[in-house]
Amino acid sequence: MSLPQGELYTIEDIYNLPEGTRAELIDGHIYYMAPPSRKHQEIVGTLYRKIADYIDSKGGSCKPYIAPFAVFLNENDRNYVEPDIAVICDKNKLTDKGCTGAPDWIIEIVSPGSRRMDYFVKLFKYRSAGVREYWIVDPDKNRILVYSFESEDTGDYSFSDSIKAGIFLDLHIDFSQLNI
Repeated sequence: MSLPQGELYTIEDIYNLPEGTRAELIDGHIYYMAPPSRKHQEIVGTLYRKIADYIDSKGGSCKPYIAPFAVFLNENDRNYVEPDIAVICDKNKLTDKGCTGAPDWIIEIVSPGSRRMDYFVKLFKYRSAGVREYWIVDPDKNRILVYSFESEDTGDYSFSDSIKAGIFLDLHIDFSQLNI
C-alpha cells in the first residue's frame, strides 16, 4: 500500500528505512510489503529451484535471484523493486547491490496485499523498463498470467497447466507437478 505523500522519495530513503522493513519504490512512491505467507514462499522456492536447475543443466549464463534482491529498473533514483524471482541474462547489469536495469524475466507471486501492485502498477513498470517476460502467479485465483513483452503475447493459465518460459528454448514449468 502506498503512503499518502506530497514529496517523492528516492532509493536513499529506502536504504534509510528501519532494519527489516521491506518496501519498494515506484516513481518516487514508497510501497511497504507485508511478510510473505508460507504458501507464497513454497511457490517461490519451487519455481526458483526449477529455473536454476534448468539453467545449470544447460550451462546457461543467466542468473536467477529471489527476493529480497534489489532491482534498480531505471537510470534514476526513484525506482527500486524486489521481485519474487528475477532472471538476469546480461551479467553487465549485475552489481554488488543487485541488478541495474531490467531483468529478462520477472515472476511475482500475488499476495492479498500485492494484487493491485502485481496486476497493474508493476505490469506497466516492468513493460516500460524493458523486462522481456513477466509472470503473475496468483495462487488464490489458481491463475498464471504470462506476458511476453517482446512478442506482445499474453497467456492465461491455471495450476493444472504446463507453461513454456519464453526466454528459454525448452523450459516448461508444469504447475500441476509443483506439489504446493
